[in-house]
Amino acid sequence: MASTIFEKHSPGRKGYTLPANDVDIKLKNCIPNEFGRKEDTRLPEVSELDVMRHFLELSQMNHCIEKGFYPLGSCTMKYNPKINETLVRNDAFNNLHPFQGEETTQGALEIMHELQNDLAEISGFSKVTLQPVAGAHGEFTGLLIMKAYHKFNGNSKKNKIILPDSAHGTNPASVILAGFEVVEIKSNDKGLVDIDDLRSHVDENTAGFMLTNPNTLGLFETQVEEIANIIHSVDGLMYMDGANFNAIMGIVKPGEIGFDIMHYNLHKTFATPHGGGGPGSGPIGVRKDLAKFLPIPMVGKKDDKYFLDYSHADTSLGKIHSFFGNFAVNLRAFIYIKMLGAKGLRRVSENAVINANYIQKKLEKYYDIPFKDQYCMHEFVASGVWQKGKYDINTLDIAKRILDKGYHAPTIYFPLIVPEAMMIEPTETESMETLDDFISAMIEIAKECEKNPELLKDAPLNTPVRRVDDTLAVRQLNVKFEL
Repeated sequence: MASTIFEKHSPGRKGYTLPANDVDIKLKNCIPNEFGRKEDTRLPEVSELDVMRHFLELSQMNHCIEKGFYPLGSCTMKYNPKINETLVRNDAFNNLHPFQGEETTQGALEIMHELQNDLAEISGFSKVTLQPVAGAHGEFTGLLIMKAYHKFNGNSKKNKIILPDSAHGTNPASVILAGFEVVEIKSNDKGLVDIDDLRSHVDENTAGFMLTNPNTLGLFETQVEEIANIIHSVDGLMYMDGANFNAIMGIVKPGEIGFDIMHYNLHKTFATPHGGGGPGSGPIGVRKDLAKFLPIPMVGKKDDKYFLDYSHADTSLGKIHSFFGNFAVNLRAFIYIKMLGAKGLRRVSENAVINANYIQKKLEKYYDIPFKDQYCMHEFVASGVWQKGKYDINTLDIAKRILDKGYHAPTIYFPLIVPEAMMIEPTETESMETLDDFISAMIEIAKECEKNPELLKDAPLNTPVRRVDDTLAVRQLNVKFEL
């Protein structure tokens, strides 16, 4: 395990050289007594080389997409092109300030305007806002638009949002935050929305339906147009969680198959970094009559000039984030779209789907695949129920052993409707050689469950930190170093 920077401490050692102070400033007169330190800070005294080695060592302990395969289902952890990182650091972008006048930011406004239009074109929606800075933030914004729509039409009874039992956890959380009630419906034996159960829950109080398509089982909801007709029959709105858009980008336009609102995860589909939990970007696309509720400002164009458009301020939600969203994240997505073009974006989805089906087929003899009788999309859900039933090895044990093989573990225990679930998403950026190596590792683990189950109980064996109590770590998080 890496040593802490404090353990490298040696009194009198330093990693800097500063000129002698020739300015006579009495700091005690500048800082009020109540804010002044009563004792010296306890900082480590280390050389520059020790500092560099310490942080390099820490960076190598962390798993990242550049280090190894990252099949985290529903998170789309694909490679982030480094040309995007190079271009976004250009001084022409870095030196911009959001308080600058429109006449000095025409290039940035043009990029935002084009990105709005590109996302609208890719998804089949009328208008897009770039303000939301995460998928969940986008969900919340989309639900506020839904609420504004019903209020505008005088539908005060619209207080329920229907969700399938396979929904992402952020969906019900966003519903509650937006002031709606959650209504959960069942999936059928094919892993799709149970239409009969849906019909039994739709009434005059139904404000909308939130659906991920493909869903979290990695299956395309083929009944989506029938679902939309049911929801629209009571003037409800169809919301699409765009977390799995990487499977259908350039192939299916959600706005053309019944959806009214959708958020995009630019930090997933459009290859911008997740950033250790942030910053992200979760733009919202809407059908034409909902555009008046979008946050202000939008970016508009008149003649050859771009401007911040506040023209629908009387119906807008207002601002849902400071300034105009995460510009640098949006810029990366803009570059990605322009470099790939329409054909390239379609190939992204096609290859993501092929890769997922390839792994699923190769593993179906070694792990339970609940829905293997149909093609998956960009991800699939395997289950560790065989291993648990025969050898008392659960999915967590398998995930910990995957770390020993040099891979990040897939998403586990989600979706909740599959016992001992493992959601595996290879994305399109991995080579066949990488997929084959991962498949071999998963097969090795399946055989280890039979021959040496205690090995999995003890895993991981070669990671910097061994197995911890995950539940306790979440509840009693402590990241402070004590001398």
